[in-house]
Amino acid sequence: MWRPIFALIRKELIAVFRDARSRLVLVVPPLIQLLVFGYAATFDLNHVPIAVFDPDHGQASRELVARFAGSPTFSVRKVLDSESQGSALLDARAVQMVLVIDPRFTRDLYQHRSAPVRLVVDGRNSNTALLIEGYANTILSGFALRWTAAHGGPPPAAMLDIATRYNPALLSRWFIVPGVIALLTQVVVLLVVGLSVAREREMGTFDQLLVTPLRPIDLLLGKGLPGVLIGLVEASVITVAATVWFKIPFRGEIGALYLGLLLFVIAITGLGLAVSALAATQQQALLGAFLFMVPSVILSGFATPIANMPRWVQWLTFANPMRYVLVIVRGVFLEGTGYSALASQYWPMAVIGLVTLIAAAWLFRKRTV
Repeated sequence: MWRPIFALIRKELIAVFRDARSRLVLVVPPLIQLLVFGYAATFDLNHVPIAVFDPDHGQASRELVARFAGSPTFSVRKVLDSESQGSALLDARAVQMVLVIDPRFTRDLYQHRSAPVRLVVDGRNSNTALLIEGYANTILSGFALRWTAAHGGPPPAAMLDIATRYNPALLSRWFIVPGVIALLTQVVVLLVVGLSVAREREMGTFDQLLVTPLRPIDLLLGKGLPGVLIGLVEASVITVAATVWFKIPFRGEIGALYLGLLLFVIAITGLGLAVSALAATQQQALLGAFLFMVPSVILSGFATPIANMPRWVQWLTFANPMRYVLVIVRGVFLEGTGYSALASQYWPMAVIGLVTLIAAAWLFRKRTV
């Protein structure tokens, strides 16, 4: 059973690497995009959920918390009973910042001493963390000036102590480059798999495959498995570049990363096969691939935080496999996340992969009957 499938896989790989344009697609665009995203991409911010730990409960601390809660940038999601609760919320991405007020905050201000205020910021997105720190510093400075004007004393009346988790140096590439692994893997797999059947149709060899003993499922496997192999190799190369060239820390388990990448590549392969089955020419296949790629990147959280999107758009992101693989890749690299913590990201991609492969098989069968 598998012998003709392996022969078809071998033929497909030879066709990909023999064609100069296919080799170009595999090497040049990923290299250029890796360099561009690694060195040039930046992000903006307009929504920051925070938690507050205020053991002081004095007049000054309540006023400071009110300033954060009333700002257009911050929204207080949780008032903590202990500082340790903040770490769990940061780990779960429920908040992006924890505001910790010293128990002597109000007393120190009345005595004209510096009063410590501590911020614990999620540094997985370094650009976001920098903006959060800037906004928080602006609010604190405004509070300090108002307090000094009302109660006297030498400025500054409050002192900001900042600790950044996951990305202490706040390097943008630590957040961007792991995401590029998913982005470029998707681009390569979609193009290679999406063009496979269309190329056969243009060359006139697809009809020859139809008169062979190969069944539609054999054609599906023979066309899809090369894309899975190429996608995993491409992801491996970019992962090595991320750790060796860009010096991104790899804190998790390699198996947890590759399980996520495998499920992601299978899901994208199913989409590519569906596009390839529908397209009559390579131009149509190329347009179909890009028709999916652009929205998938926008709806993945790669460039725009999903929390900032309208509610109905956020629901659309659940059907996007790139949404889940970005959490996996960044979690493994920056947080050291393991299998159990990533289970909620694995199973949606498995479901998406199953649905796309079934749809591709149905389209193949319909087109070959």
